[in-house]
Amino acid sequence: MKRCDWALASTAETEYHDAEWGVPSWDDSHLFEMITLEGAQAGLSWSTILNKRQGYRRAFREFDPAKVARFTAAKVEKLLGDASIVRHRGKIESTINNAKAVLAVQAEHGSLADFVWQFVDGKPIKNRWRSMGDIPAETDESRAMSKALKKAGFRFVGPTTCYAFMQAVGMVNDHLTSCFRHKQV
Repeated sequence: MKRCDWALASTAETEYHDAEWGVPSWDDSHLFEMITLEGAQAGLSWSTILNKRQGYRRAFREFDPAKVARFTAAKVEKLLGDASIVRHRGKIESTINNAKAVLAVQAEHGSLADFVWQFVDGKPIKNRWRSMGDIPAETDESRAMSKALKKAGFRFVGPTTCYAFMQAVGMVNDHLTSCFRHKQV
């Protein structure tokens, strides 16, 4: 089976590619998880983040934004000692901050899904890339999303991070045309 080139780097990446990457998601907890993980990846490999995913789920209460929004400074200090996640104060604090922003977005827009999916008019953009070099790092949509998320109080959501998020949650189909998943998602 032919896969996107990046999916061959590790077993974890292959499994993630085959089962999840590019599958449209409207689940707010999953969207919050992916915003967190994509932000945590900054400066690191995706394989590192995938290997810590279960640790993130445990540490951040299965990405329940109401629970994470209540984390205290003492909880931040505890998480800085947790080797099952990336121990970066800014990234940990941004997750707590972003949980509060998710709650505000839900109150104003009904759901995080409604808010983020507006940038693709509620349906996935189906790209037809032939090589990894064709795939952009950011797009007009990811720049608009980044700007709106920042305005809503989110952190670690630059245009490149937003594009990776869009790919992960199926807002864009960036599986290569030669990849068996391209037609499936």
